[in-house]
Amino acid sequence: MINYIKSPVLSPTTIKLIENNQYTFDVNPKTTKQQIKCWIETFFKVKVIQINSHKPPSQMKRMGNKPGYKIRYKRMIVTIQSSEYISVI
Repeated sequence: MINYIKSPVLSPTTIKLIENNQYTFDVNPKTTKQQIKCWIETFFKVKVIQINSHKPPSQMKRMGNKPGYKIRYKRMIVTIQSSEYISVI
C-alpha cells in the first residue's frame, strides 16, 4: 500500500492549500480515489471529505526520431475535516 503515494508536494501554492486543510500528494498513476482515501484514512487516522485528482502535463521526451510524452505521476488534492491535520513536514 505504501507504493500508492510517492511523496507530498510542498510548493508555495500547496502551502496555501494546507491552511484550508487541503493536502497535495503525488501518487502512482494507476491508483484510484477510493484507494487513496482508504489509505490516508487508515494511515493518518483522519476523515477525508473530498479528493480531487489531475495529471499535470509532462515535458516532451524524444525516443530516437520520434517525440513522445510520458505521464510521470498523478496529483491528488485531499481535503480533510477542519478539526484534523496531517504532519507532512
